[in-house]
Amino acid sequence: MATWVLSECGLKPLAPIFPKPRTGFVVSNNSKIQFLGTNKGVKDLKLQFQPKSFDFKEKTKWGLNVSTPLRVDSIQQEPEQEQEQELPQFDPGSPPPFTLADIRAAIPKHCWVKDSWKSMSYVLRDVVIVFGLAAAAAYLNNWIVWPLYWAAQGTMFWALFVLGHDCGHGSFSSDPKLNSVVGHLLHSSILVPYHGWRISHRTHHQHHGHVENDESWHPLTEKIFKSLDNVTRSLRFTSPFPLLAYPVYLWARSPGKTGSHFNPNSDLFVPNEKKDVITSTACWFAMVGVLVGLGFAMGPIKLLMLYGIPYIINVMWLDLVTYLHHHGHEDKLPWYRGKEWSYLRGGLTTLDRDYGWINNIHHDIGTHVVHHLFPQIPHYHLVEATKAARPVFGDYYKEPKKSAPLPLHLIGEFIRSLKKDHYVSDTGDVVYYQTDPKISGSAKSE
Repeated sequence: MATWVLSECGLKPLAPIFPKPRTGFVVSNNSKIQFLGTNKGVKDLKLQFQPKSFDFKEKTKWGLNVSTPLRVDSIQQEPEQEQEQELPQFDPGSPPPFTLADIRAAIPKHCWVKDSWKSMSYVLRDVVIVFGLAAAAAYLNNWIVWPLYWAAQGTMFWALFVLGHDCGHGSFSSDPKLNSVVGHLLHSSILVPYHGWRISHRTHHQHHGHVENDESWHPLTEKIFKSLDNVTRSLRFTSPFPLLAYPVYLWARSPGKTGSHFNPNSDLFVPNEKKDVITSTACWFAMVGVLVGLGFAMGPIKLLMLYGIPYIINVMWLDLVTYLHHHGHEDKLPWYRGKEWSYLRGGLTTLDRDYGWINNIHHDIGTHVVHHLFPQIPHYHLVEATKAARPVFGDYYKEPKKSAPLPLHLIGEFIRSLKKDHYVSDTGDVVYYQTDPKISGSAKSE
């Protein structure tokens, strides 16, 4: 073929060069060396060894005439340096490669189904436990029982709040009237104005992760932070005072915001919501009247022990859980404003938490990411929905730390966050918490 190509190009091919015959050898089955001529086929050029031992000294009194070059140029092979390509570091503030529809499609259809009877069964369970604990504590009436009662009953008050919270989202039932009635009964019993809270909490979900428009435990801007007086600043960032903030928030909202959950004319509400706010405020005052009556009937000390202290524990639960679902992760999480904010990106800044034994008691409120994105999913489907959506989230989902039976580790995370998560920049559409080193015990901002 090559000769033909050369001739076609007008070139005279070189005379063919044939290789000189080579000599070789094999070791036969009787361990003797047999030299092969060039007339042997390639298949004969092989070494055949007898399985028995081979006495190399006695059997190899022979030499090989091997033509070798006088000098062999060393071939320096550069060592293959395996360059470990560093994977790009994950940026939690970058737009996710998936959509809200992708997450929704991953969640099984039955997770969206609301069962009014099942929801009511949880209400019945919790109410029976609340009255049972109160009756047991009043009957036993000793100082070994009371602290246990306060912790247990305060947790149950918090569980009642979560069920009322489901009513506010409409995930309790498909019947709005049932949601409203049950929500008022549950929330009023623990001194929460149902509609006032429901509307502001809806705002929280609609604007989660937005610096200015979020409603609950949103970050302070640097300007607002520096405008706080020393007392307010110390109370906000010194434990345990932030755990007692909820009643103050209901009356006066957060720093930098005005209005009240009890005032129908507050800028929290639109005109057509005034009647709902008035109804809830009336229910709240009615509950206060019931408590005053009980104070006269059983005495203020007994009322404090049966209701007052558990109410405070409930408030601490509410503030702790609400705070830790938006703060306290070891990695800094972004907050948004302007064009960088979206419902999906804001929702992905929320955190799931594991509460050990308390998970079932407070109705799996720790599965917070899916809840924030799809608040219409009933609480009894949140665990399954989260598991189904987890592959879609990828690195945007922060796996919660496994809790012991009692989630005491969360207290440490809460305190650490108070020491470093103080304010965000006044400018920028993607911002992160910064630290004020002047606050006692705080770490210096990186």
